[in-house]
Amino acid sequence: GIKFLLAAEPDILVCAECDRPSQLEGLLDSLMPQVLIMDLNMPEGGGFPLLEKVRASNPDLHVVVLSTHDSPSFVSTALAFGCGGYVTKSRANLELVLAIRAVMTGNRFLSSDLRHGKSAGGKSLSQRETEVLNGLIQGRNPKALALEMGIADKTLYAHRSNIMRKLQARNLQELHEIALASGLL
Repeated sequence: GIKFLLAAEPDILVCAECDRPSQLEGLLDSLMPQVLIMDLNMPEGGGFPLLEKVRASNPDLHVVVLSTHDSPSFVSTALAFGCGGYVTKSRANLELVLAIRAVMTGNRFLSSDLRHGKSAGGKSLSQRETEVLNGLIQGRNPKALALEMGIADKTLYAHRSNIMRKLQARNLQELHEIALASGLL
């Protein structure tokens, strides 16, 4: 299905496909593609170790992950391992080509179901909560951030508590990962 979808695009050429990680290295070396589309659910211990290995040995290769997984921790881990795009299989027919074109120009791409908060439990943040989130993610001191925003410390901490609850984050590191994976940053 993916090959058929991409064949309709005049500027995209599918040069190879494989279903086992052991086949991938030889193909990458001989064909030197610009973009690799990979599923993390692969045999032979595929997944994140394969993504890490591919990125380490092919730093100029653009990687788009195509996966059924839409959990924030899964998406943020894939991004941390160096993929430039992440498309859920439910959005592939509409957004895979967009992802390929985005990563080719050096941009990141998350499928719309991830960007619009599906992976954040469907809970949206208010504009003020988004401002607080951005400040916290930047590592800003909460008291200084509250002063800069013209709100009381307690108000900022209430916003932080609401953000953590809405995004189901247990700590600031997890909050950062979820916000990144959900396209909130």
